[in-house]
Amino acid sequence: MVQYQRLIIHHGRKEESGGSGCCYSKRAKRNFRCLLFFSLLSCCFVLSPYYLFGFSTLSLLDSFRREIEGLSSNEPFTTPLCSEISNGTICCDRSGLRSDICVMKGDVRLNSASSSVFLFTASTKDNTKPEKIKPYTRKWETSVMDTVQELSLITKDSNKSSDSVCDVFHDVPAVFFSTGGYTGNVYHEFNDGIIPLFITSQHYKKKVVFVIVEYHDWWEMKYGDIVSQLSDYPLVDFNGDARTHCFKEATVGLRIHDELTVNSSLVNGNQTIVDFRNVLDRGYTHRIQSLVQEETEANVTAVPDFKKKPKLVILSRNGSSRAILNEKLLVELAEEIGFNVEVLRPQKTTEMAKIYRSMNTSDVMIGVHGAAMTHFLFLKPKTVFIQIIPLGTDWAAETYYGEPAKKLGLKYIGYKIAPRESSLYEEYGKDDPVIRDPDSLNDKGWEYTKKIYLQGQNVKLDLRRFRETLTRSYDFTIRRRFRDEVPRLLVT
Repeated sequence: MVQYQRLIIHHGRKEESGGSGCCYSKRAKRNFRCLLFFSLLSCCFVLSPYYLFGFSTLSLLDSFRREIEGLSSNEPFTTPLCSEISNGTICCDRSGLRSDICVMKGDVRLNSASSSVFLFTASTKDNTKPEKIKPYTRKWETSVMDTVQELSLITKDSNKSSDSVCDVFHDVPAVFFSTGGYTGNVYHEFNDGIIPLFITSQHYKKKVVFVIVEYHDWWEMKYGDIVSQLSDYPLVDFNGDARTHCFKEATVGLRIHDELTVNSSLVNGNQTIVDFRNVLDRGYTHRIQSLVQEETEANVTAVPDFKKKPKLVILSRNGSSRAILNEKLLVELAEEIGFNVEVLRPQKTTEMAKIYRSMNTSDVMIGVHGAAMTHFLFLKPKTVFIQIIPLGTDWAAETYYGEPAKKLGLKYIGYKIAPRESSLYEEYGKDDPVIRDPDSLNDKGWEYTKKIYLQGQNVKLDLRRFRETLTRSYDFTIRRRFRDEVPRLLVT
């Protein structure tokens, strides 16, 4: 994007000079001709890839430019409720549709045995009603919230209380959240947990303790690299640690904005989803360096990135639904077009750093709509993300992954399959409402959508049709690489 802006500015200067050249002296005219010559020469050099790779690439790049123009936000910061409260106070913001947030300030103490957090104060009224909160970000979804542990936030009179003193005193704030609910599904782990944790805690600049309700060892092992970029302190297992932990301030619950994104106007410092991705990058860098070191062979000279073929990653589904039935032929087609292809089949036990490394070094990612598409967060901005959209999943595919991908600065392509590309076509026939009118089935409820379109459907791509998408993605990648490398080549 930076290089494209420079090109526009350069053209503007050229046009401005051309408009005033008639008034110059002869010497000025000679200088102008030289300037014009070098301007035209540089323009030809920069624009030559448009002719090398076709004007379809030009329109693709221009479209992408328009999509990401809004990435950086300078919108005024909107201060959330309960951000500034007096000492000895509990303030709860229950205005959000997705989550409740309570802030406690003063002498805050944990009592896991009673699922309580106490605030001790000398001015407590006897009729102060405890606040109840479930620190999970799917407030509207009763079925899952019924499974989430509830906490009681209770104000106590410090002069009358005989409760135990602090076993562990922390001189930094605490943030409480639950890893219950839908934790175990990668989409929900990021959307309902990791990204809201970033939104809620980033302004503390790592000087914060995370207290986890319904703690799981595997969660810490899986996401420890990310958590370490948000906090300098060990996690506290609310239920498993019987000690009395004490804080001067605590936030119970997490703030959430939208699907897999960050609303910069609601974050102090105008942080965006790109800043969240930078956290991922810092978190996984050390481990990736170790992986590279382990795989490096002696006396092997790495090929410069711009000389390598573009890398395409196919995120392959392991289950029995929404698989690409002709995946092998898809790989052959992509290789024929000019890609190096990696088929990635992540398991629940696959190390996140390894997935991140594969995605972070790719130029194009392909996958069928599903929770694994959450890994688009691991792609670098300006990378191509092709989501294959099965029948009956249009809204979910665009809402949960398509729109968030654009906000990250990816070149998003939603490939909606034709009825004949769905395994449901042969099962139900072309005239069945399942094929002809998926919305009518979806309107019947989630169970119909889940059973028919998510659990009962596979994809067999029309490779002649899909070739166009791959070719455009290849052209876009070559053009982007050329544009990114030219300034560095000129400097050297």
